[in-house]
Amino acid sequence: MTLYIDADACPVKAEAERVATRLGVAMVVVSNGGIRPSANPLVQSVFVAEGPDAADKWIAERAMPGDVVVTGDIPLAARCIAAGARVLKHDGVELTEAGIGMVLANRDLMADLRAADPFRQGGGKMFGKADRSRFLDVLDRVLRGK
Repeated sequence: MTLYIDADACPVKAEAERVATRLGVAMVVVSNGGIRPSANPLVQSVFVAEGPDAADKWIAERAMPGDVVVTGDIPLAARCIAAGARVLKHDGVELTEAGIGMVLANRDLMADLRAADPFRQGGGKMFGKADRSRFLDVLDRVLRGK
């Protein structure tokens, strides 16, 4: 099992590292750069070339059954789920094969609405303490295989 972190905009890298270390799970932090590598021997930092979705492509090419991917990128989540990996969003919501189609459709709908209305700004709710706590609980459960 490997825990992959789509790290460029991930607000829970430190939390994921704590849980992975406690459970002895290898963790790979993938980014375009600008993130300080961890001294933790269980944590590998991978820096991909700059460009659209380079980190996403790197993760999607490697994720397999038994792995866990943490990302807020819905197309990446869909690719990883199709490959058999489990996927968590930063707020602790687990994305599954049963629900990923609806999540993709909602993402596309919201993108269309924003494009059609230049005054429609922003997105969902702010990331908060409850989201961080839920993420920690769900990640712990998922990495323990439950």
